[in-house]
Amino acid sequence: MFTGRRGEEGTIGTWSRKIGITLCAVAWLFLLQTEGEKTVMAEGEEDLSLYSGAAVLMDAETGQILYEKAGSQKMYPASITKIATGIAAIEYGDLNDEVLISEEAANVTGTSVYLLENETIPLEQLIQGMLINSGNDASYAIAEHIAGSEYDFSRGMTDYLTKKTGIENTSFTNPHGLHHDDHYTTAEDMAEITRYAMQNETFRDIVATKELDWQGEGWETTLRNHHQLLWDYEGTNGVKNGYVEEAGFTLVTSAKRDGRELIAVVLKAGSSQQAYQDTITLLNLGFHDFEEQYLAAGQQVKAQNGSVYTIPDRRSFSVPKGAAFEIKGMDNGQVVVESQDSEQIFTTYVPIETGTKENKSYADTTSKKGGNNRREDNNDSDMENFLEGASTTHWMREMITYQLKYATNFSKVHVDDSSS
Repeated sequence: MFTGRRGEEGTIGTWSRKIGITLCAVAWLFLLQTEGEKTVMAEGEEDLSLYSGAAVLMDAETGQILYEKAGSQKMYPASITKIATGIAAIEYGDLNDEVLISEEAANVTGTSVYLLENETIPLEQLIQGMLINSGNDASYAIAEHIAGSEYDFSRGMTDYLTKKTGIENTSFTNPHGLHHDDHYTTAEDMAEITRYAMQNETFRDIVATKELDWQGEGWETTLRNHHQLLWDYEGTNGVKNGYVEEAGFTLVTSAKRDGRELIAVVLKAGSSQQAYQDTITLLNLGFHDFEEQYLAAGQQVKAQNGSVYTIPDRRSFSVPKGAAFEIKGMDNGQVVVESQDSEQIFTTYVPIETGTKENKSYADTTSKKGGNNRREDNNDSDMENFLEGASTTHWMREMITYQLKYATNFSKVHVDDSSS
């Protein structure tokens, strides 16, 4: 059970006595953190003439960024916020819970599934209504049910996803994406969150749903997914669009062809048509102009200091079709794939077979932002501490504990004036 359910603060006095140790630990973690399995492959190399203010194209399997435009610039997300709300609710909540709809939830502005006060609806249905029809009322009800308030839920969600994905420039203040000056993200962070969410089969099934029969006390209809590319672009399997005036049009898309899955994020487009056009441009770039290469299981790479690295399992990466590349072993357990111009295409950590003793502590396979975001790391402790993240002091303590434990282990539809 979440002990911080209503957002109680931790004991400040006790925490203050530990501040010195904490700052040392944080500094140590920053020094430890190094590059991993995410490298920008194309940034400004090709003029795609995108309309959107920011964009990222990511390989969903590896997290490798194939293209970016202002990928780390903070922007308002609008309703793509619901990707984060959806995965957080699925991973923490009981999908069979009956959720009592409050007056506040029923009266949230913007896109709606027309919930009524005192109506009860299963949590899973609310998540479907939120992700398929972009119901702001459903988003509010989910947050209220799980955390007691949308503020506490949003703080906990931000902290939880920070730990799980390594996002660095995101702050959620609500679960639906209606504008708030302190509610922001980046194209890169949204790609990371989406990559994480799409590993969950329940989430994948919901965002890929084109139509869904909806039965509620206030509305009976067939919901039609707001993401038009589910019909218009081959291989699209989700995920979410958004709009508020301050954010412009935002769109996150996942598509899979011939075994390769890509994630495209566009922010601050001038219209829904521009957002879709930019997304198609990005996906075409990834599917048509890049090809998959891999480090083979058992392949050995020698570093300059004599250490030999053995690739323990097949590790894929993408390069422009026909491009030459070189595989290099570094002196810290890192294998780097470089272009002919010495640009890093892909990096990964692997076990050191021979070499100096001190290098052995760097052997592993995690991504550059720290923390292992593989699905098996969703343990009971993470779930229990999701909401306690609403308390800044508790979150810092939990984050440091988590990192100390794992880091060294290295192991398209528009509704005016609403978040659509």
